[in-house]
Amino acid sequence: MASLLSFSLPKPNIIKASSSSPATTISIPETLDAKFGRKGIKFLESDNVPIVELTVRNGSSVRLRIPNAHVTSYKPKVNWKDDGFEEVLYTIPAVGADSTKAKGGIGLVINDLSEPGSKGSSLLSNSEWTVKDVDSDAIDALQVELSCTSGTLDITYVVSLYPLSMATAVVVKNNGRKTVSLSNAILSHFKSKKRNGTAIQGLQGCSYRSQPPLSSPYEILSPVEAMKADSPGWFSFGSEPEDKRDSWTVQDVPFTILKNKLSRVYAVPPEERLKGFYNTPPSKYETLDQGRELFFRVIRIGFEDIYLSSPGSLSEKYGKDYFICTGPASMLVPVIVKPGEDWRGAQLVTIGLKKPSPHAVTWPLQCMKECTLPETYMKATYDVRLAMHGVRLC
Repeated sequence: MASLLSFSLPKPNIIKASSSSPATTISIPETLDAKFGRKGIKFLESDNVPIVELTVRNGSSVRLRIPNAHVTSYKPKVNWKDDGFEEVLYTIPAVGADSTKAKGGIGLVINDLSEPGSKGSSLLSNSEWTVKDVDSDAIDALQVELSCTSGTLDITYVVSLYPLSMATAVVVKNNGRKTVSLSNAILSHFKSKKRNGTAIQGLQGCSYRSQPPLSSPYEILSPVEAMKADSPGWFSFGSEPEDKRDSWTVQDVPFTILKNKLSRVYAVPPEERLKGFYNTPPSKYETLDQGRELFFRVIRIGFEDIYLSSPGSLSEKYGKDYFICTGPASMLVPVIVKPGEDWRGAQLVTIGLKKPSPHAVTWPLQCMKECTLPETYMKATYDVRLAMHGVRLC
């Protein structure tokens, strides 16, 4: 089977997701659907914003806003609900005059650090994404490819859906004459039912430090809000107090309960990267949701770091559900893209299910013994690696 995520696709006539319309009254979704629509791939409009919805054979679905390449919904199939599907992303709908600026979900972040002393300016805030192509494999695997231009950079963003996993991949091509320095991330906001029942596993032995997130149009907590202290309160078993920024710590526990507020980056300290050999963070880790008896395995490709934050008591400001923000990132050391070269990175999220357990205190450890991954896990990982043209799991 040809790689579903191949970037060597023929150039189609690009249809822009903008507000301009031809003389005849044909909506943008209708135009896109006529050109790119197929079984499992449907173009719609929500609040005057063109979106694309992917739905595979088992009913799992993803919704993507085209103008800003923002994934606002991911509903994989689960086995304990009557309708069989569960929303796993935490998204705050846009309100007011500007209905395009939803928060949360899954967002691509690319900031320019090329100017000396720059803290990073977003390359995507004013970019106009267009549909470049789509692909499918018997509606068990679906893909939509978006593209945009920012200065001398051509950016391609590919969103793929499988029965129990989804992937987002990015390619940044430098067509200019100067080298560019970037910081970037793919940040996912996962919904969780219980504040006390949210944890992360798989990062034992990794170095981390307190770190604000990269600023982005999709952020729920701003970098300043993410770094504000939050009192731990009672029953904080498994919680870890945050150290001062620039103070590195090695995680010595198998899991961390994300009840309290934190904002950190798991990474190799920049000075250690100057050595010939050093240990990198793992290529995969898991976030655990006790309330819904499931976990999300997150795999990073091409990125150097892992970002993680939890809102603590500040989550009450946004609703009854809890959420965390996490994903692969390159935050501490800039990504260098020379003229004529490109940089590639990807994230794969796979849903795992956990059998109910009455032992609430030890549930994170039991979860990893009892939970199961779908059979499509290895296939999705393989397809994404093919898409990256040789970028290996770190």
